[in-house]
Amino acid sequence: MTAQDETLEVWIDQDLCTGDGICCQYAPDIFELDVDGLAYVKDADGELLQDAGATVVVPTIALRDVTDSAKECPGDCIHVRRAHDGVEVFGPDAADDS
Repeated sequence: MTAQDETLEVWIDQDLCTGDGICCQYAPDIFELDVDGLAYVKDADGELLQDAGATVVVPTIALRDVTDSAKECPGDCIHVRRAHDGVEVFGPDAADDS
């Protein structure tokens, strides 16, 4: 498996977002609350991506914070998936290994 195969991306389902802002506390470089009270992902330039299903690549340095955000999100609206095949690895649609 190449490093490119391990690239993860994250997106937020705003229909499920409760606006608690936990994600913004864990990973402020990746997530931000907008004026509508919902969380969105930000691109590398800090620009909010407000299109439904918009994704950003998770930088290695932010991986733990992003995955913790997905685990702790009260709305279960943060989805982390492998970029190369779209398989969700953290979030409400991730396969349960237990």
